Amino acid sequence: MKEVINPVVTEEREWRKQQRKGRMKAALTISSPLLLLVLWEFLSQSGLIDSRFFPPPTQIVSTFTSLLTSGELFSHMGISLFRILAGFLLGVIPGIIIGLCMGLYAPIRHFVSPLIMALMPIPTLALLPLILIVFGIGETSKIVTIAGSVFFPVVINTVAGVITIDSIYIDVAKNYGASQKDFFLKIALPGALPVMLEGIQMGQAIALLTIVAAEMMGAQSGIGYLIWTSYSAFLLKEMFVGLILISFFGYLFSLLIRALQRKLLPWR
Repeated sequence: MKEVINPVVTEEREWRKQQRKGRMKAALTISSPLLLLVLWEFLSQSGLIDSRFFPPPTQIVSTFTSLLTSGELFSHMGISLFRILAGFLLGVIPGIIIGLCMGLYAPIRHFVSPLIMALMPIPTLALLPLILIVFGIGETSKIVTIAGSVFFPVVINTVAGVITIDSIYIDVAKNYGASQKDFFLKIALPGALPVMLEGIQMGQAIALLTIVAAEMMGAQSGIGYLIWTSYSAFLLKEMFVGLILISFFGYLFSLLIRALQRKLLPWR
């Protein structure tokens, strides 16, 4: 007699299987940095690596607590996060708008593309002296530096996203007389979103790299300033606190953007 398969039981088994996979992925994600920290602690405490250059993580945590208690770390973190957020938005918003226009309208694309291609290979940090001359040694110069770094990956990915939209959607919108606003917001933007979010993901990573370098060269506060001054004074525990903070913020921002991707693109 043929066995009857209960769909409810099958679905429950599949759900449990997915749950196990999720827990396994989470465990692997957490285990790799923990293993690195344990190995680092062992090597430093045992003298296999020079603790003057690689202090044990326990001592770095102690230094982190001291800086946090004194309020100094909050000050550096606050100003750096403000610069990152302001520069990120200043780079992303124009990047999306210009990218959508370039993707939708060939004349704009042909006109702007040579400028993008000419400026993109130049590292924004190489332009920092010029940015300092134009905007001065203040917050504006650092925000503009970050914005310039973020702008290019966002605009290029947005253009690529619009160009790859299936032409049938564009034809249907035209046949039904969609307005420019509806065409822009309901066809181009959603269609370009998957590739555009990849550009935004790249942009946030570049923003963190840029802020550290910009604060090293022309700032009196911020995480990059903390890293540079600590290195100059051979305060390596404080330097590692700054480096680990940048790493943490990079991981946190990546998680936030991935969560946004899952929210906006649930089918991916």
